[in-house]
Amino acid sequence: MDNVDRAGVGIEVGFEVGAGDETEGEAGAGTGDGDEAAREAADDDERSGPEREWDREPHPSDSMRTFGAVVQALREHAGLSRAELGTWVRYSKHTVASVELGRRMPDRAFVERAELALGNTGALRKAARHLTRGEVGLAAWFRQWARLERKAASLSTYECRLVPGLLQSEAYARAVFEGTIPLRTDEEMEDQLAARMDRQRMMRERPTVPFSFIVEEHVFRRRFGDAEMMREQLDHVLELTAPRNVTFQIVPLEAGLHACLDGPTRILETPEGRWLGYSEGQQNGRLISDRKEMRLLCQRYETLRSQALSPDESRALLERLRGEL
Repeated sequence: MDNVDRAGVGIEVGFEVGAGDETEGEAGAGTGDGDEAAREAADDDERSGPEREWDREPHPSDSMRTFGAVVQALREHAGLSRAELGTWVRYSKHTVASVELGRRMPDRAFVERAELALGNTGALRKAARHLTRGEVGLAAWFRQWARLERKAASLSTYECRLVPGLLQSEAYARAVFEGTIPLRTDEEMEDQLAARMDRQRMMRERPTVPFSFIVEEHVFRRRFGDAEMMREQLDHVLELTAPRNVTFQIVPLEAGLHACLDGPTRILETPEGRWLGYSEGQQNGRLISDRKEMRLLCQRYETLRSQALSPDESRALLERLRGEL
């Protein structure tokens, strides 16, 4: 499955997140998080009032994690334990831990009481203004890359498993989500579909940004739905790749072994001229910023461009495949 396309930019060398899923991924939750969650669940039965209704956030955001880190830093500076701060804010120590780990959205009462307990500097009130919930429909490990995509000066994609998310028709994307394991609710699937279609808007809204796609021929030969749905998908690709700023190439079946056999590759250039890459596996994704590794990925991609069909030949092949349906 295409985990990348199912779906603050603190970039690190070989940054990697995982152990999450489409709707509940919790990258960077810290060590021992499973035990903390278990204790918190056990504590639910003892809660009363608003805390009992304060459910765990299904889509933790970077701003929630940042706010939590500020709370933890101020608490430790004040020499308070989580239990002691919990007494001040009138929530359990486990709820304090969840806020600090970015797993729960703090309400106004928590912010105000924590502010008073931790020095009344105004830091928490100001930080709380920037709190946002996570992005619905995007895998936890993909959100960071999705934000980079929106501002990229150029974007290059090699795909060997299925049609890249930026080129998928609504019917194709729905078929992908319907085959996802574990199964999703209808509401979750609609969120995912909306997120994917929303990502495609930048293809139309950024006509001066270079987009490059290299896709294996067998991806377009793989059947899904009926012939009409297949034709619709091929038409969708032809439409989205027609603009002058989009380069589309196909690696034909007869091309044999080539430079990108290690798997799908995504490369972007930031507005500041920095090159970043993205790779993924089962239930995780990896943002790559190391210059040596990026140099290698760029070399592989450029080599593959020379091994793939030209843009005109690629469109001709896609039209021929459409005619065979």
